[in-house]
Amino acid sequence: MELSGWILFILIVQVIHGLGTWKLYTAAQRKAWEAFVPVYNAIVLMKIINRPTWWTLLLFIPIINLFMFPIIWIETLRTFGKKTTPDMLLGIFTLGFYIAFVNYTQNVTYHPARELKAPTKAMDTVGSLAFAIIVATFVHTYFIQPYTIPTSSLEKSLLVGDFLFVSKFHYGARTPMTTVAAPMVHDTLPILKTKSYIKWPQLPYFRLPGFQKIQRNDIVVFNWPVDTVYKFFDRSGRRADKPIDKKSNYVKRCVGLPGDTLSLKDGYVYIDGNKLQLPERAKPQYSYKVAFDKNSPPNFEYILKELNITDAAYQTAQDTVMFSALTDESVNRIKNVPGIKGVVKMVSHAVEKAIFPHTQNWNVDNLGPIYIPKAGVTVELNSYTLPFYKRIITDYEHNTLETNGNEIKINGTPTHSYTFKQNYYWMMGDNRHNSEDSRYWGYVPEDHIVGKPIFIWMSIDGINNGIKNWKIRWDRLFTTVSGEGQPQSYFKYFLILLALYFLGEYFYKKKKKKANA
Repeated sequence: MELSGWILFILIVQVIHGLGTWKLYTAAQRKAWEAFVPVYNAIVLMKIINRPTWWTLLLFIPIINLFMFPIIWIETLRTFGKKTTPDMLLGIFTLGFYIAFVNYTQNVTYHPARELKAPTKAMDTVGSLAFAIIVATFVHTYFIQPYTIPTSSLEKSLLVGDFLFVSKFHYGARTPMTTVAAPMVHDTLPILKTKSYIKWPQLPYFRLPGFQKIQRNDIVVFNWPVDTVYKFFDRSGRRADKPIDKKSNYVKRCVGLPGDTLSLKDGYVYIDGNKLQLPERAKPQYSYKVAFDKNSPPNFEYILKELNITDAAYQTAQDTVMFSALTDESVNRIKNVPGIKGVVKMVSHAVEKAIFPHTQNWNVDNLGPIYIPKAGVTVELNSYTLPFYKRIITDYEHNTLETNGNEIKINGTPTHSYTFKQNYYWMMGDNRHNSEDSRYWGYVPEDHIVGKPIFIWMSIDGINNGIKNWKIRWDRLFTTVSGEGQPQSYFKYFLILLALYFLGEYFYKKKKKKANA
């Protein structure tokens, strides 16, 4: 919905509110016109129902307002003497229109000094639960979101079964764009396995200020730009046209920033002609073919375990094993294993049309140069460059695009250039031969950025093999995702602080009990 549409929608809601409540405002010794003034009417209503003025803000926060509106409806009815369970249920299930019925058909009495506590224990429990959900939703939306690593695309930095906290405030929290959705779930409702949101209405993209921009080599969580799958890991072939903030969450490393020119040469990333220098914690992996002496073969099962190789390894010949993913460190150690005759990195040279933009003779290991769009920069459009930017023009920046031979029209106007409206990024997995990333679907728009993983609070090995096979990776608990040097677990320090807390609480209560004796 465009801004003008939202303004019209809000005005209509205000008129409906005013028409449905003005008599209640006058019964509370307020002016009838106060029920019609946007925002001000909500502030006045908070005073009428004897609730904090700051509750008004919660009415304008997407998702949270879905809980606040029923609370306000109930509080309004109770303030005017309608406090039975049927009254409250009617208020909720009529979406507040029962208040309008009361407004016009009943002679109500205003109770300014009413009891604010819930009339029944059940209502008190519901109120407490609603408040807890509101707080949790606010934190989840604007500060910290939990995330679980589902694939090995970022091994060894992030492992399958790592449970993360993703910061929304580092890059600035993106306000919800989907206004009607279940809280604290993504695109699918648990158990029910159905869509968790309604696509209409949609708010325009807006991001609160952050305290840093995306840096090169940052690990970033983002919405998968080309997501049309019904739900994650769904193999049915069903497709879904999802809002931006309900597209599947992906996590990759940002290797290309807006304005960069990126290339891949034999699997290595080059930025503006210079080889990308990765941080110490990043351990890119590639596929290798390992030849061995078939008369005295090494113990590959031991090698897999000793080197903590998590991706597949399989024999392709009597004297050859293919490793899907090995780090440089693992390669050097394998070379020194008795019986190993040779280790060869697998580099693709064949043309792969699955590689973005699907028109070049590129492949997963060799591509580019490719320009990463930057907001405000103008590029030339022609038959060569258009495939790079077509999706940006149409899907991400919502223009119409027509081509007729060499003629290009954007929004009906012939043109030979295009100016980008937002920044774009190039995201890749460290597991170079087992990662679905920008090499396949191109740029990640800035409005798709979710946040920055900052902390691993739990890590379970074998998480996809059934609960009986779960093993906690104790060395990864309470470790940071980024930083200098190798990850260090702060779990033991957490346990020490926890023990000190309980010990202090014990002695405090003991001392207090002694003082009161």
